[in-house]
This record gives sequence, structure tokens and C-alpha cells, in this order.
Amino acid sequence: MAKKNSEVTDDLFPKGRIDRVIAPIYRYLQVETTSGVILIIATALALFWANFAGNSYHALWEMPLGISIGRFDFTRSLHWWINDGLMTLFFFVVGLEVKGEIINGELKNPKTASLPIIAALGGMIIPAVIYLMTCPPGTTAGWGVPMATDIAFVVGCMAILGNRVPKGLHVMILTLAIADDIGAIIVIAVGYSGAIDGDYLLIALGLLALTHFFFKVGIRNLIVHILLGAVIWLAFVNSGIHATLAGVALGLLTPAIPWVNKGAINRYVLKIGDFLAGGPSPDNEEQYKIFRTLQKCSCESVSMQERLIHVLHPWVSYVIMPLFALANAGVIIRGDSFSGVTLSIGLGLVLGKPIGIFLFSFAAVKMRIAKLPAGVSLKMLLGGGALAGIGFTMSLFVSEFAYVNSRSLLDGAKIGILFGSFLSALIGMLIIYAHKKSPLNKE
Repeated sequence: MAKKNSEVTDDLFPKGRIDRVIAPIYRYLQVETTSGVILIIATALALFWANFAGNSYHALWEMPLGISIGRFDFTRSLHWWINDGLMTLFFFVVGLEVKGEIINGELKNPKTASLPIIAALGGMIIPAVIYLMTCPPGTTAGWGVPMATDIAFVVGCMAILGNRVPKGLHVMILTLAIADDIGAIIVIAVGYSGAIDGDYLLIALGLLALTHFFFKVGIRNLIVHILLGAVIWLAFVNSGIHATLAGVALGLLTPAIPWVNKGAINRYVLKIGDFLAGGPSPDNEEQYKIFRTLQKCSCESVSMQERLIHVLHPWVSYVIMPLFALANAGVIIRGDSFSGVTLSIGLGLVLGKPIGIFLFSFAAVKMRIAKLPAGVSLKMLLGGGALAGIGFTMSLFVSEFAYVNSRSLLDGAKIGILFGSFLSALIGMLIIYAHKKSPLNKE
């Protein structure tokens, strides 16, 4: 049925030569594993570049870039613009996804969401505890690094495993990763914000309230909201709270319910049915009004949250995240690069994640707070928990705050993240692949 609908849609538009080039590229980008593959390539390139031309690597990312007009000067390093600027869009998309899950997804039903939320809580607490128990003196600030899960890599691993991953486990791990993102956002806000400037914080909060008011009264023009969002971001930059949290807040405020219901569109289409069917044409001005109204109705029949995700997700997955990996994963690997935090972070990801997710899930099931999804055994859950140990993007992001005053500790942390994430992916995929199918876990 989906294929038939797709063919109908394709017939609406004339085909040009460019479509023959774009179509296979578009199909390739639709594959779930693609963003993970691009991240791996960007990471490998960063490692190669840093280890064989380290001076040029660091010189590029420390290059100053900004705007200077009269007395106004806003200049930061290229690395800052990626981590605090472009990554705001990444966190905006995270906020949109969380809003969608709360309004229309798995987090809407507390009973369904209870197991992934409890599992995510275990997957954050136990890695942090393992880190604090094993880290060298003076490095406790890194407790938040092994707490995160990288959705792109986890989805890619599950896509590679195909039908060996039960649908219930797929949904649970994705929901867990969303809950994990919420936890990571709280960790960044609470544990890694600087000295708070109350004036700028009040400005930011006031403008967020204004954004909410605009949506409530029907001001939905994207240009207005983009300009308002830019000012909110600047207020966050100066407030001491990390700028990327502006993206999360704006994502959570974005409406997730369509402005125009499908019934209204249906009535309008019926009203102009004769013209759309090829009947007598009205004058040019009337035609413009008809199609302009139809365009607006069809656009607003999909929520702004969903529209923005579809527009921004490819840019985040294929441009922003690879750029982030390229700018942050470049660490020189040599004997003295390994440090105590390398082992602590690796243990937190490889052991802490699966143990925390498994133990908290097991306890929730035994206490009858939640139940395992259909087709998911405890062994399969352990494999999914191991995959959740792929911390990559969020872990690298948090490490930049945790070890901001020590390049050697930051390098050691990044090595721990890279090796820990790789081992987590390998162990998780092996557990799930080796798990024999039984009537309980067949779809």
C-alpha cells in the first residue's frame, strides 16, 4: 500500500534529469545506518589528521571567527562555534524528539514508558558510580561522561542486526535513548554550567515565555521565531548556562499538534473540487487565493514539531554531527595519552551501562512496576543494554566541560569514550546475534 501511495505522489511532479541523480542519493540517505557510517568516517579522519598532522588540526579548530562592528565584538574559535553554535541545532532536534515522544510517542503513556525510563535511570546512575569509584583523585568532574547513549550509532547497530532485534527491544532502546538524552540535558544544566548571570538568565526565560505566548496566540512565522531564537541563544551564552540548552528549551516549546485538522482541509478541497478536477478556471487572483490557502492548510495539517524534524534531521545527521566528530574526536594516541580516566570512562560505558539497565529493568519487572516488551528476554535486554554503552556524541560533548582545564585528561577521556563505545557496540551486537530465537522472541 505504501508503494502505491508513493507512486501516486511521484506522478504529481514532472521528472527532470536531475531526479535521476538525486533519487539514488536520497534513497541512500534514507538508510538508517548511513549517519552512523558518516560519523565513523569523520571520527577516523579526525584521528588520522590529529596523529599525522596534529599542528594543522588544532590550528584549524582554534582559528578565531566572529563579528566585529564598532565596539561590538563577538569572536570565538571555530571549535566553539561548532560546540556551542551548531550543536544548539542538534539539541534543538533532541528537544523536538522529546516533545514528540511526550505528546504522541512512547513517553505519552506512563505505563509503557515506565520500563525505558527506569532502565535509563539505571544506565546513568551505575556508570557514574563506577566512574567515581575508579577515577584518579581530582578527576571526579568526569562523572557525567559515561552516562550518555548515542542514538545514531545504536540505531545503526540495530539496523545491521536486522530481524534479530525484536520490535519490542527496538522501541524500548530508542525510548530509553530519548529518556537518556533528557538525563544528559539535566546533567549538563546542573553539573556543567558556569557562574550564573541572573540578568541574562531572566532575559532568556522572559523570551522563552514570549515564544510560548506567540505560539499560543497563533504567531507561527518561522522568521519571527528564528530571530527570537537567536536572541535567546545569545542570552544563554551570556547567562553562564550552556548555550545548547537554549535549543532544548525551544524544541520543547515547539507545538506538536497540527494547527489545522484534516477535516477542515477535506471540507475545503470538497468546496473547490470542480476546479481541482479540471473544471472552469476562476481569474488569476482567485486561483492564487485558492492555491495559497490550500498550501497553507496542507502545511499546517502537520505539526510544526514534525515539520522541523523532517527538515533539520538530515542536516544534523549528515553535517552537524560529522563536523562535531571531526572537531572533537581528534586525539593523539600514544602511550602517555592513556590515563586513569581512560579506564574509568571505558568501564562506565562497557560495564556500567548494561549492568545498570539490566539491574534496574529486572527490579522493575520483579516488583511489577513494569513488564518486558513482547519478544524480549533478559539475555536480549542485556545485549540492548550493552549497545546503550555507545556514548560517543554526548560523551564527547560532556568531556569538553569535565576536563576543560586539562588537555591530557581530555585526551585520555576521549580515548576511553572511543574504545568504550567500540567495545560496547561489539559486545552488544555479539550478544544479540548469538541469542537463539525462541517462540518468545519471534516477532
